[in-house]
Amino acid sequence: MAETIRMPKLGFDMAEGKLIRWVKKVGETVAKGEVIAEIETDKANVEVEASQSGVVRRLVVDEGTSVPVGAPIAIVGSADEVIQEPALEVMAEQALPVQISTERRGSSKAVVRSEGKKPALSKPSPLARRMAIENKVDLTTIKGSGPGGRIVRRDVERSLAGGSTQSDQEVSGISGKPDRGLPIGLTPADDKVPQSKLRQAIARRMVAAKSGIPHFYVSHEYKMDALMDLRSQYNRIIPENKKLSVNDFIIKAAALALRQFPNLNASLDGITIIRHKEINIGVAVAVDDGLLTIVCRSADNKSLQQIAEEMKAMASRVRDGKVKPDDIEGSTFTVSNLGMYDVENFTAIINPPEAAILAVGSARQEAVVADGEINAGWRMKATISVDHRISAGVEAAEFMQALAIHLEEPLHLLL
Repeated sequence: MAETIRMPKLGFDMAEGKLIRWVKKVGETVAKGEVIAEIETDKANVEVEASQSGVVRRLVVDEGTSVPVGAPIAIVGSADEVIQEPALEVMAEQALPVQISTERRGSSKAVVRSEGKKPALSKPSPLARRMAIENKVDLTTIKGSGPGGRIVRRDVERSLAGGSTQSDQEVSGISGKPDRGLPIGLTPADDKVPQSKLRQAIARRMVAAKSGIPHFYVSHEYKMDALMDLRSQYNRIIPENKKLSVNDFIIKAAALALRQFPNLNASLDGITIIRHKEINIGVAVAVDDGLLTIVCRSADNKSLQQIAEEMKAMASRVRDGKVKPDDIEGSTFTVSNLGMYDVENFTAIINPPEAAILAVGSARQEAVVADGEINAGWRMKATISVDHRISAGVEAAEFMQALAIHLEEPLHLLL
């Protein structure tokens, strides 16, 4: 039986997505779980997978079209069945046409033709490519400043601000280096940088969260000696690509602690608290122009090694601009970890519609007083932000104590 593939809803505030590229064509076979299209949301480029195996019978929308959430985008069925025309709930808004290079399946590049030739480009980041398309910027005129010469967000922003190259900006002092190219007393003009769609989406969500959710905060300091020692022993005997991070332990520990505190693994629907049965830990990761939350599903039922491998795979897809819908939707509790930046402690804004978010600082060696003696010890501070409409201070404090049991006696996490 034919299956209609619809524009997925990736996040509670997503209203539409743009169909960037069809990976499959009409008449081609597709297996369940195989990528059929690539869409663009406010947050990321996302790969859409086929929900059943069959033949692509119809592509409902063209590349470059903005489509409302839930609207049909394709039909997959058997080769000989009669396909009924799907009812389009809302007409898709036409967007800017997108020029796509499909020289290599699984990749896409913004292409601007110059003098009848298709120039070779260093692959731009997904955000840079999107900004170039939206602002009609010729990527062939931009010198990339990212790893391996990759074109990244700041390169497009520089082009929009006046077209200066990296070396030109270093001379003028925009790069942060001393200004040696201007007479004394003159100051370079301010940069005017347009907000990306991702930054606009983050701004909307954070304003709504901070102004609409009554936050309260509970902090705790954790003894990390046993965990750091266990991690060190474990990582010495396994391959480099399978090593565990401190954050892998935190994800598992938070998931186990949430079993005892369902109000913190919840969301609010009007005046109804929805306590989620699955414990899906969202982890905030940095992208070109903001943050993206990737999701470890049923984290309480996974081993540390499974968590580590999943997180590495999702982070890799984020970097490559090949995010899957399951990578970024469905989180029930979020961990924001700035420990790798030598941050002692901080507070985070709740990710709606979740009830809480855990902000984690660095695990660091400090002078610790124990039994009247001063010794070196590993300590880590964390702060939970909680929606006061759903939970209260005592419950949050008890959660932080439960978290301590798993972090300070980490053998619990291996059971």
